[in-house]
Amino acid sequence: MTKKFQGTGTAIITPFHREGNIDFNSFEGLINYQIDSGVNYIVFLGTTGEAVTLSDDERNAVMNFAVEIVDGRVPVVIGIGGNNTRQIIDTMQSISLDGIDAVLSVSPYYNKPQPNGLFYHYKEIAAVCPAPIIIYNVPGRTASNIDSETTLRIAHDITNVIAVKEASKDLEQCARIIKDKPDDFLVISGSDELALPFMALGGDGVISVIANAFPKEFSEMVRLCLDNRFDKARVLHLWLLDVIQAIYEDGSPSGVKAVLAMKGLCKNAVRLPLVKINKSLSMRISKLLESLE
Repeated sequence: MTKKFQGTGTAIITPFHREGNIDFNSFEGLINYQIDSGVNYIVFLGTTGEAVTLSDDERNAVMNFAVEIVDGRVPVVIGIGGNNTRQIIDTMQSISLDGIDAVLSVSPYYNKPQPNGLFYHYKEIAAVCPAPIIIYNVPGRTASNIDSETTLRIAHDITNVIAVKEASKDLEQCARIIKDKPDDFLVISGSDELALPFMALGGDGVISVIANAFPKEFSEMVRLCLDNRFDKARVLHLWLLDVIQAIYEDGSPSGVKAVLAMKGLCKNAVRLPLVKINKSLSMRISKLLESLE
């Protein structure tokens, strides 16, 4: 079952109209663009999807829309996380996860829980979640790292937790998880810029932001890594590196939304407290896109 989450998963944006409401027409086009370009699965309602700015009704609408439009063509992952364990449990028990293949659940932010607290947080939510869970470790946003020992404890003891999205950017930590994990537990990169070295360590794939704009090229790079063809993968990795770095310079997903707007795939609209990237960076990204054509 975990094999369906090997390869490239796109952490898809939520496109908005300039007035701020969700642009479902562009959303459908983006979903089809991902699938037609060969991504292995799509992650909705994550950080890149600006899920924290969506109302409960909007999140439910996105989830239902995702299941409808994807229509079984690739697995669907949705984000359900937060820093209140009880609230996450209540959410999981109050919504239907029919058609959802896995839940991506971010490590609790702001609270700065101890390792034992992190373990029992995932143990409690896994006990009620009808879908398998992917841990999301992103200390740059949560101010709390899930260390390798805690991830491995979760991986060995909680059967419904099937993977970790590792965005710590600590390759030594990632290597220790890969070395001692159960055979059926996946270790997935959450950092596009480190995708190739991460895969060289034995990683199982990437949940990617840049794949929103370059799904074919990024997915091919990850496939080449999985086939141990790192010489060819390196060419694509370096080809994308400058634009990967640029999209994070003035906030994410503001950067990748600017790229998608330049490619005519959606409007350049984000919700506060995010704003559009600055004009200087926008001009530089535009030139980068021209150089990649």
